[in-house]
Order: sequence, then C-alpha cells, then structure tokens
Amino acid sequence: MSLLGLILFWSFIGSVASFLGALVLVERKRPFTHAQTLLIISFAAGVLLATVFFDLLPEAAAYTGGVVWGGVLGGIIFLFLSEKSLLWFHHHEEEYEGGEETPWLITVGDTIHNFIDGVVIAAAFMVAVPVGIVTSLAVAAHEIPHEIADFGLLLSKGWSKRKTILLNIASAASSLVGALLLFTLGSRVEGWLPHLLSFSGGMFIYLACSDLIPELHHCHGEDCDLKKNWWQIPAFLGGILVVWTLVKILE
Repeated sequence: MSLLGLILFWSFIGSVASFLGALVLVERKRPFTHAQTLLIISFAAGVLLATVFFDLLPEAAAYTGGVVWGGVLGGIIFLFLSEKSLLWFHHHEEEYEGGEETPWLITVGDTIHNFIDGVVIAAAFMVAVPVGIVTSLAVAAHEIPHEIADFGLLLSKGWSKRKTILLNIASAASSLVGALLLFTLGSRVEGWLPHLLSFSGGMFIYLACSDLIPELHHCHGEDCDLKKNWWQIPAFLGGILVVWTLVKILE
C-alpha cells in the first residue's frame, strides 16, 4: 500500500472506525456501567502517555538532536487555549447545560478535533510508518470513550439517533481531510515534521493528564469503593504495556 493509502486508512481507523466502535458499545443490550467506562478511560490514558514517551518524543528527538520541549509545551498551551475558547470539547456531561446551540457547538468542536487528529496521524506516517501506526491506535483509544460520552450527550439534548450518527460520522471524516492536506503539502512541511511530533506529544499529554485521568478521580456512590475501581490501575498499566509492545514489535 502507498504512503497516502496508509495515511488515509489509519486516519479512518483513528476517527470514523473509532466512532463506529463507540456506537457498538453504546448500543449494547446491557449498557456500560460507569465503572466499566472508567476502565476504558484508564486504558486510553495509558495508551496516550506511552505513545508520547515511547514513540513520538524519541522519534522527534532523533531528528532534532533532542530539542523537543518547545513543541511539547506548544501542544499543551494550544489545547489549553482551545478548551478555554470552547473549540475543544472534552468535558464531563454535567458541564453541558446550554440550550439548542450546545449540540452544534459540540459537533463543531469535534470536527476541529478530528481534523487535527488527521494532521497528527499524517505527520507521524511521514516520519516513519511504525510511528504512524502507533499514533493512530493512540488516537483511536482516546476517541472511543470521547465518542461514547458525546453520543449520549447529543441524544440527551434531543437529537435523534439517526441525526447524531450521521453528523458524527461526517465530523469524524474531517480527519481524512486533515491527513490529506498535510500529505499534499509534502516537502514544504518536511522540516516541520519532527516539531509536529513533539507538538502532538504535548497534546496527548494534555489530553491524558487534563481530561482522562481527572475523570478517574470523580466517583459517585459505589464507584468510590476501592474494591470496585482498583481495576483502573492494571487497565492504565495495560495501555502502557500494549504500546511498549507495539513499539518493540514495529522497530
């Protein structure tokens, strides 16, 4: 498969396919409990952090002589400002109490989010195919719990299931546009690719530490019982182990 084919395929896996996977989980006959959802979030947090430290930053450092921290800080600042500007939507369900405009704001935020995911995936593949594969899986791992939350939220705001599915698929497809755009720029952005990797690493750190991990510390009733939620620890470590194993296999 050509490089462009790989980029588009894995961008699809990281966005549209992850939304469809989330949809399957939401439509289960026995809905996920809050504790089960937290296990998915724990795993996703481990995957994101491991991807940063085992894959993205080592690759970026190899191309830049170890100078990666500016890009990392830039990625963190970018997402912080984006969330503050309501362009990024990784909030808890109870934080959304707006009117009819709220579902559309969520959809616009997700579209921008997915577009940037596509750029990140394309940049990773343009550095090395193994880096692209691991990055795509990290994006997918993060997207599944995110899409589960957004899907339920949009339904709760009065959108029909059909409308929610179609608009979320369209939003997820924006990742293909982002990936195609970066690939089309080609040699004009080649010198920036290592910096894009470190920038992506900063975004992944922010997502894991600002959005996912804090969610694990919000418990209600029985969910606060250590006997019920201690599985979050092996799930988190399992996410790290999966990425480490993939990186070693793909080296």
